[in-house]
Amino acid sequence: MKERLKRLPDAELEVMLVVWKEESPINSSWILEQLFGQRKWALATLMTVLSRLTQKGFLICEKKGRNNLYHAAVGEEEYKQNEGKSILEKLYGNSFKNLVIALYNSKAIDKGDIREICPFFEKW
Repeated sequence: MKERLKRLPDAELEVMLVVWKEESPINSSWILEQLFGQRKWALATLMTVLSRLTQKGFLICEKKGRNNLYHAAVGEEEYKQNEGKSILEKLYGNSFKNLVIALYNSKAIDKGDIREICPFFEKW
């Protein structure tokens, strides 16, 4: 059985969102540029976050000359599916209906959103 992915703190998730956008390995300076406006980090802070993500198995770090290049070891969809399932289980008792009702009652989604996804389920 595959080990369950750990939930990422917001700061680490922001870094992963940057990494997931790129198909080729990227360096820390490039990541820092992409986070400009979201985070006011020094390079040392980002390096700490990158090190944590590597230790957790979310990133792969490859040494290329004097640079470290990073790329995702865990795919974005895999992480999202894991997180979605975890939220559904923990907060809504594994009930999709309860999740949708909560989203609808909080006005995060509307009737149009519900109508849009209904045909998806009718295929099954």
